[in-house]
Order: sequence, then structure tokens, then C-alpha cells
Amino acid sequence: MRFKVRLEDFIVEELARLPLTSRGDFAIYQVEKRDITTLQVQTRIAAQLQRRLADVQTPALKDKKAIATQYLCVRGSSPAELVGRGYRARFVGRSPRPLRPLDLTGNRFTITLRDLSPAETNAIQERLNEVACYGLPNYFDEQRFGSYSPEPDAPDRFIGKTILRRDAEGAVRAYLTHRFAGDPARVCTFKALAKQHWGEWAHLLNKAPRPSNYRSLLTYLKDHPQSYRKALNLVPRRLLSLYLVAYQSYLWNQIAGSYLAHWLGSDASAKRPFRTLSILDLSLPIYHKLSAQQQATLGALSIPLPGHRAVYKDPVLAGVVRDVLEAEALQLNDLKARILQRAYLPKGMRPLLLHPAAVTCGAPRDDDHFPGRQAINTSFTLPSGAFATLVLKALAVVDGG
Repeated sequence: MRFKVRLEDFIVEELARLPLTSRGDFAIYQVEKRDITTLQVQTRIAAQLQRRLADVQTPALKDKKAIATQYLCVRGSSPAELVGRGYRARFVGRSPRPLRPLDLTGNRFTITLRDLSPAETNAIQERLNEVACYGLPNYFDEQRFGSYSPEPDAPDRFIGKTILRRDAEGAVRAYLTHRFAGDPARVCTFKALAKQHWGEWAHLLNKAPRPSNYRSLLTYLKDHPQSYRKALNLVPRRLLSLYLVAYQSYLWNQIAGSYLAHWLGSDASAKRPFRTLSILDLSLPIYHKLSAQQQATLGALSIPLPGHRAVYKDPVLAGVVRDVLEAEALQLNDLKARILQRAYLPKGMRPLLLHPAAVTCGAPRDDDHFPGRQAINTSFTLPSGAFATLVLKALAVVDGG
């Protein structure tokens, strides 16, 4: 099974309850973007309007390799339409405040699955019915982990973990030298140079990409060579928050997977064992069907996002959290970004299971991209914060439990 073969194969529409009024400080736009990131749209619109980047905000990020429709707000007066490379923005009204994640109600996905044999098509259609009926584990998928580092010599694969361990120098080193998913070639080249010339701040400042926030850090370090904590706080708040959220999500996946495995393995009436899917370096349990007891118990459960004040009342869940953090050489009290001034781990609950809504599946057809193979269209709606790619991974688990 393949998806995202063509840009038109992955279409996502953001659903929202917009706080529109007749007057307000913020202009709300509906943006269609193609083959660019949400952050690139923000940057290009800010430049087009000659505004600060902070004056252009979106409540959520969307896939780059997709045709995506989402909402964006701009502080101040703005034109009826904004058009640029990779995006078109249409004014829809004004708001007294910027958009927030809570304004979003979900996303509608329309996806083409390709390179299928007739047997695979039948199995995926059957599996889609199971997913619609029983749901699937609500894991964070790999788009969440852009700051995961594949560097073999990285003491922590996540810069967020380094921050929580209060290692300011290690976090600055990771920011300047560790390759992250999606780093462009010029950034990778600079990071390799920074690794070779660590501590030579003036030299690195001269080599740093223009424009980039690396230059702000290096300018400061050139005058304050050992002041890593203050240098770390010069990283944009948005990036620091993403780093923390990525590691928090990684911990949540481990906690949810271990807890789910406990419940799936404890039901003696289960006819088949659960199987697994891979997200980063984790092998996480996934199921095909649930017993009535499992549906009642797991379907109603939400798990707190890991944080120093998170409360886990269920003794089994509390034990899972303890074991996961112990394997990470952390305790619950460590889950606070004490060396940061303006970025924090978010609080909240996340449902253990994800239930796609309005699931449809089209009839198979000849695949015009892979001769002799089949393609099908599927569509479904997910709540905000859920991952369509996770649903597609679940569809690929077609045999076994």
C-alpha cells in the first residue's frame, strides 16, 4: 500500500468553530496550501504584509505533502485575498482574539491508497470497517517528532529530554549540531560544521545561515561563551515548545502502549493476540477487534499528558508511568522545563482510543500510476490532534490479531 504518491492523493480540510464578529483586531483567513509547511505559509504571509511573524498565527500545523485547507489569523487590517507561492488565503471575517487550538473541531481527510493487489484491497476494506467499529490506539504519529535526532552520538534522541534534564549546554549543542527531520541541506551543512568547531563561536557566526536564529545564539555566545542557559532561552519560544511537546508525546505513546498491552493481554476471552506497529523506535500494540469489556473500559479512558503535576489514579496506569519514566532515567517531578523562561509542557488529557467518524471507502479502480494494480479512495473525519497517517498504518495491519 502506498499513499501520498501524488500531492492530490492527500487532502485535508480543517474544521473549526470560528469566533467571528463584525469587528475585531484580527483578520481570519481560510488558507489553501500545496506542498509547503504551515510555518512557511506564516513566514511568507508575514513578509507579504510586512508584519512581524508573531502577528500571523495558526492554531495547528498541517502536512507539507498534501493539499491542506486551514485557518490563519493576522493582527490588524488585511486585504480580501492573499496569494503567494504555494498558498492562497481568503478573508472570512474578523475576530476579537487570535485563533486557538480549542477553536478547531477536527479535520476531514480524503486519501487515495495506491499500488494494491485485489486481495490487499479487500483486506483494507475489511480493516477499515473494523477501525470504524472498534477504533484504534490514539498514538501520536511521526509528524509530531520533527526534533527526534537520528545522530548515533546524541546522548538524548530528543532535545526536549535534554531540556528536562536541565542540561542547558547539551540542549544548545543539540540545537546547533544535531540533525532533525526536515532540516534543509544548508542547515545540515552548518550543523556538521558546528559539531567540528564547537566553541569557536565567532567562526560559526560567520558561517551560520542567513537569516536564521542560530546567529542570535552565536552572537550571544561569542560575548558570553559559557552562558548556555541564557543562550538556550534565545531559541524562539515556538521551537522550544515544539521540542518539549515532541518528547512529552513520545512518553505518552510509551505509557499508552504499555497500558493498552496490559488490557489486551489480560482479557482471557480474546481469540487472537494483538499485533504491533512501529513509530520511531517504539513497537506499539494495535488490535483488530475488542471484546465488550475492553470496549467499555478502554473506550471511556483518557490518559493525562505526562507532566510534573499529572495525576494517575489507576494503580496499573501509575505503575506503567513509573516504569516508563524509570527506563528514561526520569521521575515525574523532572517533567518541568525549569531551565526555560517562556516554554512549558502542556497539560491535558488524551483519549486512549481514536474513533474515526464518517468513514467512507470508494470502489477499487485501476491505478493509473502503477499499471496492473488497484487504487481506492477513503475519507474520514478525525478530532483535532489525531493523525490520519496513524489510521493508514492501522489499515496496513491486515493479518493477525
